[in-house]
Amino acid sequence: MNRKAGSAFVKAALMGSVAAVIGASLFATHGMTDHGRTDHGMTDDPTAWRIAFARPSELAAPEGGPDTAAQVDLGRTLFFDPVLSRSRTIACATCHEPSRHWGDGRMRGIGEPGIELKLRTPTLLNTGWTAPLGWDGKFPDLESVAFTPITGPNLMNLSEEELIARLRADPDYVAAFASTFEDREITRGGIERALAAFQRTIVSESAPFDRWRDGDASAVGASAKAGFALFNGKAGCHECHGGWAFTDGSFHDIGVGRGDDIGRGRLFPSSKGLQYAFKTPTLRDVAQRGPYMHDGSVATLRDVIDLYDRGGIERPSRSPKIRPLHLSETEKADLLAFLDTLTAAEPKRKAASK
Repeated sequence: MNRKAGSAFVKAALMGSVAAVIGASLFATHGMTDHGRTDHGMTDDPTAWRIAFARPSELAAPEGGPDTAAQVDLGRTLFFDPVLSRSRTIACATCHEPSRHWGDGRMRGIGEPGIELKLRTPTLLNTGWTAPLGWDGKFPDLESVAFTPITGPNLMNLSEEELIARLRADPDYVAAFASTFEDREITRGGIERALAAFQRTIVSESAPFDRWRDGDASAVGASAKAGFALFNGKAGCHECHGGWAFTDGSFHDIGVGRGDDIGRGRLFPSSKGLQYAFKTPTLRDVAQRGPYMHDGSVATLRDVIDLYDRGGIERPSRSPKIRPLHLSETEKADLLAFLDTLTAAEPKRKAASK
């Protein structure tokens, strides 16, 4: 690979063009793996794709500066405390369980009254980097999310006034807020900042893919390496699932779901392309986070691949990136093998500090 091409790869990576980097680096040369699959030269010059999938060296930070340790600790306590629900029986962690990769493993979320919600509970992995948030993107940042589930009648069902009164009646919380915030008060803004600060620490752990990216050729197998080439080539997965978190943080109609839930189209009714468009989820730990899609309607990861292979529901809003792929059974197996490499050995667990 010549110097000019290598410089182009690095420049594209620094500009954030993952698609350009991967497209250039994976298909510059061709080789064969020990299983006879095309490797697309990933090991010939790994610099470009290693840059494109590099993990951030620091936590995400909000406007105004990084979170403090005190804010994170207070947010962790609030996150695991059922005092945030009307019945005092469920906490944020009830639906976002650390042991379930910060989701709940259900087809649809369940609120305090036992009502099944319309949408699947999204994982909190890496949400510090993927604003706007929510399946339809109605939340501009993590701070703006907190009180929707807390006050939602089908979720935690607790008013803002009652929550603040409960916390002010608890000497431990009074002391924690006083030592964490300049105004020393328990306020909605303080609750939002603390919960968001903790959630910004919820970051996917190192997986076999990361070790491979860092130079350990034995960290993933031949099938997974072939799947990575497909991911960035014929299957085109990287067009929406690019970067270290494997998401573009955007919204697309991928041809799944019907009915009255039109996703981001509800916020932008005049946009044809945003009808049935939902947030691109991270693929970190994806093999352990079924069922899939915004409504939990796809049971297994193999079913997800089959959906993409068919091209989903054809309709005016379907993304032009979605098209029949005509994958072979071997190619589907290779994609599954690659997606398995994105799962950390153990989910990251955070214990309550109170």
